[in-house]
Amino acid sequence: MNVLLIYPEFPDTFWGFKHALKFIRKKAVHPPLGLLTVGAMLPREWSKRLVDINVTKLTERDLAWADCAFISGMVVQRESARQAIARCKEAGLKVVAGGPLFTSEHKEFEDVDHFVLNEAELTLPYFLADLEMGRARRIYHASEFCDIRHTPSPMWELADLKRYASMSVQFSRGCPFNCEFCNVTALFGHTPRIKTAGQIIAELDGLYNLGWRGQVFFVDDNFIGNKRYLKTQLLPALIEWRKDKKGMPFNTEASVNLADDEPLIEMMVEAGFDAVFIGIETPDEQSLAECNKKQNQKRDLFESVKLIHRAGLQVQGGFIVGFDSDTRLIFQRQIDFIQKSGIVTAMVGLLQAPAGTRLYERLKKEGRLLGRMSGNTDGTTNIVPRMDLNLLRGGYSNIIHHIYSPKHYYQRVKTFLREYKTPKIKAPLDFQRFLAFFRSNVRLGIFGKERFQYWRLLLWTLFRRPGLLPLATTLAIYGHHFRKICKQYIL
Repeated sequence: MNVLLIYPEFPDTFWGFKHALKFIRKKAVHPPLGLLTVGAMLPREWSKRLVDINVTKLTERDLAWADCAFISGMVVQRESARQAIARCKEAGLKVVAGGPLFTSEHKEFEDVDHFVLNEAELTLPYFLADLEMGRARRIYHASEFCDIRHTPSPMWELADLKRYASMSVQFSRGCPFNCEFCNVTALFGHTPRIKTAGQIIAELDGLYNLGWRGQVFFVDDNFIGNKRYLKTQLLPALIEWRKDKKGMPFNTEASVNLADDEPLIEMMVEAGFDAVFIGIETPDEQSLAECNKKQNQKRDLFESVKLIHRAGLQVQGGFIVGFDSDTRLIFQRQIDFIQKSGIVTAMVGLLQAPAGTRLYERLKKEGRLLGRMSGNTDGTTNIVPRMDLNLLRGGYSNIIHHIYSPKHYYQRVKTFLREYKTPKIKAPLDFQRFLAFFRSNVRLGIFGKERFQYWRLLLWTLFRRPGLLPLATTLAIYGHHFRKICKQYIL
């Protein structure tokens, strides 16, 4: 069988970095890790072709070649998924769908022939067995969770690595916390399930042997869910692996209680991690209690961020406004926290309720749902907030325009660079990244409205923190992207 593995296109998002990727001539941030892993689970004798619509087009030749299409994606890719499914059906292909989008919304995709939902390690084998017997059902789902120690390495050879800015690996699934608005536990459970250190080393070796030396993102929703295994097995293995390797810095996602374990932070930095995304959400204790964000409560969030910065991990933060407890004071409090903490990459969104979450069920009972969420940080919400909606939208717009205005954005970059410990591991400066410096000098330093702030930052970095000049340039380019997104979505 000839199989297309189709990954729908992302709309413009904060995390898509579309406008920043142009500086390094890349098409997308990451390849579709889930589909590449599914590819490794399909029969070896099948011919497979990846079509990531973020980096290439789905052509008539692809459709004519294929017997079947496997499609996966997230909620934010909903519209592109619909378009890809329609084209596959017009070409007479059977369509098999799975992943977060279809697990939560499969009833809305009538044209899909088969849904392989939840974790493919559990449901895909049953589908393949039934398909071979000619009795494949329409829906396959599982109520339990799989043992990812048996998950195969992704089929990296299906992807054109040169088109991507970063690679991805997954160490764990699940999160020990139970935030009301988060669907991670609904999808993957509360108990973190982990791969072995040997599996991760094998995946990294696979990338390294293919010539990859750039960033690698550990896609875990909470990398530190099993601290004991990290400190005794995985991180020591990564530190040892690095001794004869060049490049490949890591970044990941974690909860803010990482700040409580300085030895763990030190080991992560030694292993090559230089950034971590943390869900800060809000500096308001009442709103944290409302959404059951226990790990963020009763702590000085500002000092936690500073500690992580000083240790050598850049904190990228997620923030939310629109909790029931929020008042009109929250907007300035969010601005003050983001600016003073030096969180350069601050993703601020209106509260949304993903299907399957406790928030979704609560608001459904209260009659406060407004359909499906967009999944994008675009100033929309699918809930009826307690706060006046016009006040909420106006306050949110004010946050975004303030923190991403050139003056305040560059000020925040400098606040961060003053304290950030220079990382030990850096990606090699390839030709495109070398040229990106000159492209940024022209686009931002000559023609950009922020040219005064741009040159001021670069000169300050050159004299005060010269080792961080590439990072300062990268953050300046990120700011250009963020302002483009703000202009597009936030009035």
